[in-house]
Amino acid sequence: MKFVMPGGTGQVGTVLKRALSAAGHDVVVLSRRPAGPGEAHWDGETLGPWAAEIDGSDVVVNLAGRSVNCRYTPANLRQMMDSRVHSARVVGEAIAAAARPPRVWLQMSTATVYAHRFDAPNDETTGVIGGTEPGVPGYWGYSVDIAKAWERAQESADTPHTRKVALRAAMVMSPDRGGVFDVLLRLARLGLGGPVGGGAQYMSWIHDEDFARAVEFLVARGDIEGPVNLAAPGPLPQRAFMRALRTAGGVPVGLPATRWMAEIGAFVLRSDTELLLKSRRVVPGRLLEAGFAFARPEWPAAADDLVRRRHGRAVR
Repeated sequence: MKFVMPGGTGQVGTVLKRALSAAGHDVVVLSRRPAGPGEAHWDGETLGPWAAEIDGSDVVVNLAGRSVNCRYTPANLRQMMDSRVHSARVVGEAIAAAARPPRVWLQMSTATVYAHRFDAPNDETTGVIGGTEPGVPGYWGYSVDIAKAWERAQESADTPHTRKVALRAAMVMSPDRGGVFDVLLRLARLGLGGPVGGGAQYMSWIHDEDFARAVEFLVARGDIEGPVNLAAPGPLPQRAFMRALRTAGGVPVGLPATRWMAEIGAFVLRSDTELLLKSRRVVPGRLLEAGFAFARPEWPAAADDLVRRRHGRAVR
């Protein structure tokens, strides 16, 4: 099959392209800065020659959007919103104009759409959409607004011949350099892998191989559309998550950090504390109901595998 991946040059795109290419699929990445074969130029906002790649393709997986690994300044939040909404809109326009539209459009979304909570897990049916929780920074609500606008852009696209799925993805853990696992493992090895802000907040995640397998599963299942949580069924509190990561990495201790210490660390890393402090207790209700079998459903075994792969071979 031919897959077209707008915005496929980041960590998640690297994971997915590697898996799809290994499975024998033809993968074309749309990028603002194409670097070689299999990549085509687009600007993420306007129709252009790149739309010919979508016409006649089988699957579009839109991963485009400014990285969330940044300080949540007003300017960066606006770029995060615009890059997601504009790219989803123009992908919809390209599909609508295609003589032979793809049969499925998988649109990246985020598990951040759910509320910050500790009492119960969020699935697609009973999960609570965030944005109005008391006692959290006001700008966290803007992250939820971004997620909702992102999904609305796909929903409103006039593509009657193309099935649409919104991928509410948790953190994708892979051994690639520069990914979220790389950052967390580095923090653990620096002795900073302890509980943050008490460590009771839940961390949702998905192993890179399960992410790619879930994408292929959703492509094959013509009866599934709408939002789908891409998260392992075993979310766990941050303190337990980091403890398992330290064990996998052979790090005996991890210093705890208060909220204000996390603020300083996030400032130095040019990131934001929402990524560490928001409780994302997300479970894959629809995937499990459809019969998807996770290869790495629990974090300790997944962390062991990622550390082994990180040291066993170079992952590019």
